[in-house]
Amino acid sequence: METVNITPAEKTAAVPAVRKKRKWTADHWLAAAFLAPSVILIFLFVYGFIAWTGYVSLSNWNSLVPDWSFAGLKNYLYLFHDFRFQADLRNTLVFTVLFIAAVIVLGQLLAILLDQKLRGESLFRNIFFFPMALSFVVTGVVWQWLFNPSTGVNLFLKPLGLDSKWYTDTTILGGFHWGKIEFGIPVAIIAVVVAAVWQMTGFAVAMYLAGLRAIPDEVREAARMDGATEFQLYWKIILPLLRPITVSVIIIMAHISLKIFDLIYAMTGPGANFVTDVPGVYMFETTFRGNYYANGAAIAIVMLLSVAIFIVPYLISSRKGGS
Repeated sequence: METVNITPAEKTAAVPAVRKKRKWTADHWLAAAFLAPSVILIFLFVYGFIAWTGYVSLSNWNSLVPDWSFAGLKNYLYLFHDFRFQADLRNTLVFTVLFIAAVIVLGQLLAILLDQKLRGESLFRNIFFFPMALSFVVTGVVWQWLFNPSTGVNLFLKPLGLDSKWYTDTTILGGFHWGKIEFGIPVAIIAVVVAAVWQMTGFAVAMYLAGLRAIPDEVREAARMDGATEFQLYWKIILPLLRPITVSVIIIMAHISLKIFDLIYAMTGPGANFVTDVPGVYMFETTFRGNYYANGAAIAIVMLLSVAIFIVPYLISSRKGGS
């Protein structure tokens, strides 16, 4: 039998490397001590209350007296067969689509305009960014005055033969029956979209302007030397380069629109026939005015899941891209 000689170096290579346990130093323990209170509070007051809300939504607690008996999905089934909640889902969908589309288009156009090195650029930047300093409550009150059918902008429109009802209009554009509601675009929600776009467009402008300023001038010059027009330059080169910013704007604006409450509550309320109602307002009135705690908790969980549909995939893709 042939004997195989193995050198000491080969023996060492054959043995799998054992990863040494990293010992925690005093700095590690100090960092953990500083982070521990925040982690505990987040788990308690964020995830703990989410779990508690989910538990209440599965109970029969729909009065001032707590009733912890298990109700299963009864509260959720009630919601999705409820006329008001169906109207809320329609309004939220329409508001989200119009709001995001308008913010992206206006944000890109204004950012491109500011990127042209205009005289007085800082003044225009401040004008576009100023609404972001206001709360949605202030914005709602101001635009409620402006869109008041008896006063506001109608004072200028009436001499021209135009008399809009704005947020009091109950008309549904392109409506067709779906469930218990007429599905379409409520005219009243357009007034709310205008107010929200006025406030949040500055955020998109800031994002897109930062992206435009990060694109090297050599890219533009090379495209122009290849014969690209200004429209082709932006449509085929600049805007595709800004796609990651567009995704971020969509995610952030969707997060805002899906849980919108204060702007609607201050500006219009639920509206006639619930044409401007949203789940946030319905949840508030159901829980704190009607004392239907289980139903209100079910609305809150539906809102959480709708936001998670947008946020969670974005966070997962961002984490994969960063690793």
